[in-house]
Amino acid sequence: MPVLFIGHGSPMNAIASNAYTKKLNLLGEQLPQPRAILVISAHWMTKGAFVTEMAKPRTIHDFGGFPKALFDVQYPARGSPETAALVRQLIPSVQGDDEWGLDHGTWSVLVHMFPKAEIPVLQLSLDMEKSLEAHFHLGQQLAPLREQGVLILGSGNLVHNLRQIQWQEQAPAFDWATEFDEWVKQKLLEKDFDPVLYEFHSSAAGKMGVPTLEHYLPLHYILGAAGGSEPLKFEYEEIQNGSISMRSFSLGR
Repeated sequence: MPVLFIGHGSPMNAIASNAYTKKLNLLGEQLPQPRAILVISAHWMTKGAFVTEMAKPRTIHDFGGFPKALFDVQYPARGSPETAALVRQLIPSVQGDDEWGLDHGTWSVLVHMFPKAEIPVLQLSLDMEKSLEAHFHLGQQLAPLREQGVLILGSGNLVHNLRQIQWQEQAPAFDWATEFDEWVKQKLLEKDFDPVLYEFHSSAAGKMGVPTLEHYLPLHYILGAAGGSEPLKFEYEEIQNGSISMRSFSLGR
């Protein structure tokens, strides 16, 4: 299976019909059918690493202040205890979890990619006590799942600054947001991953684009799970709300 990094942006994308959601729908149609989907979402931050292992994960509406239609969305995919067991075999330090479910970093993307919710889905948490190197290494340890037909998907945003967000539609991108988004793009194209992984705060644009780590860290898992020479494809490029990069890409497709 290929690996994916998907920029998820505002929860409102879950019920929107726009260029981004249409691209997700097309991407789901083009991918080989996964046996299961393992999502590393920006919205499950923990002390210690956990993987969901329940058979029926709940849909978590982990936000406030949005329309009722968004809270009505359910994504009734079944879980995959079998895949969770594989994750724990590959990474013995990962603990099983039967309480979390699927947060909006997961279902707001999958509702467009796989709208029938027929593929089992599980999540791996972000252990916020780990180093950047440790997150990348966890991605490397997950790589064998690809041979088992598991789609590894990182859901975050390369640029995510809520303090600067502009809610009007078609808000122009801030210069620093465009600068950092393009910097990451060029480094990925050059297969120069180390600066992207470890030096993203080396510029003022990087500090503005990544004020907190949680939306950036899923990238470490995707680059870790990918081979260094695999083909890269930018599936979608846009900056929404002035300060949120929706850049999404695949490796190995």
